[in-house]
Amino acid sequence: MSQPADWLRHGWHALRRRFAPLPEIDASLWLQTVQAYSFLTALPLADQAKLRALAALFLQRKQFHGAHGLVVTDHMAVQIAAQACLPLLHWGAPRQALAWYDDFVGIVVHPGEAVARRQAVDGAGVVHHYTEVLLGEAMEGGPVMLSWQAVKDNRHSAAAGTNVVIHEFAHKIDMRNGAADGCPPLPPGFLGSSSLRAAHALWDAAWTPAYAQFREQVIIAERFGGAWPWLDSYGATAPAEFFAVACEAYFVNRTQFALEFPTLEPQLTAFFQPPLTGRNT
Repeated sequence: MSQPADWLRHGWHALRRRFAPLPEIDASLWLQTVQAYSFLTALPLADQAKLRALAALFLQRKQFHGAHGLVVTDHMAVQIAAQACLPLLHWGAPRQALAWYDDFVGIVVHPGEAVARRQAVDGAGVVHHYTEVLLGEAMEGGPVMLSWQAVKDNRHSAAAGTNVVIHEFAHKIDMRNGAADGCPPLPPGFLGSSSLRAAHALWDAAWTPAYAQFREQVIIAERFGGAWPWLDSYGATAPAEFFAVACEAYFVNRTQFALEFPTLEPQLTAFFQPPLTGRNT
């Protein structure tokens, strides 16, 4: 049994974590980061300041590891942190907002593509082993993996609506319910709903047909030479991937996303910019 002094010490550390001043990112380093991404430069100055505070706390709480000898510099870490925290911008104070990412600590950065070994069991019970090339991966209850080359390439990909960092951290948000399924935990009163069941009904009414239509468009493009969609076709592989690529596009090119998916843009806005009473705690 712990001694009273241990309880006091634990309580004191908890209070320090809660009320200690937020860390800061060097102003010059932050300015370089914002200027590297058009969708960050376009944020109002007040939102840039909020994002800087979020990213600083994120950096304090997470641990970066370079794979294959890669040295993760402060500049690299701040770029990743800024993009990872962008979806949290309107979810309250930094400590409150970062609760969405409290199921993991590690972020593994590869210099280029990563190759993962996989296995699958077919209908006959035969186990098949294969490899998969990855630019990023989010593991349920575990770390996030990112390719630094892909992160660098995304500095100029806003027009295409792609962003590997936001994609993987959208998966982390989705996983707050458990395994990623394309429906994150919805805030109370989502789009005026009176219950969680009603909120999910509203979500499904928009996302299920949008995914089906998008998947059909990708299939037609692949098999019959039809026009490729603007949104990353990887989103057609599963509802969870559709949600993640939609989040990428929403944050880096909201204007085009709203034109392509007019029924989904209000859904993501209601989710990522909830009223104060609906924020995650």
